[in-house]
Amino acid sequence: MIEITESAARVIDRQLSKQQFAHGGLRIAVKAGGCSGFSYVFRFDAAPRDTDQVFAGPSGARVFIDPKSLRLLDGTVLDFDEDNLMATSFTLKNPHAKSTCGCGESFSA
Repeated sequence: MIEITESAARVIDRQLSKQQFAHGGLRIAVKAGGCSGFSYVFRFDAAPRDTDQVFAGPSGARVFIDPKSLRLLDGTVLDFDEDNLMATSFTLKNPHAKSTCGCGESFSA
């Protein structure tokens, strides 16, 4: 399961509207690489793939996750940091991450 906060849902809805993806969602994937072993990939998609798990949050915001990535993301909380003046970004509170790198873009499991 992926929990989507109100803040993340607002950003997902806003970006999907800009890209005219009325039935779309935010795709989150995990790939090998980064300075800690795995890195997160974020992309807005018009629709889920047949094998995706789809998670709904506030206001119907949706997140798409492929089965392989779900093994490393199950139980994660997706948030969006709107308070940082230097950079705003999605943040993941991932219970499978044993450590993260300084940039926050990669983790080890």
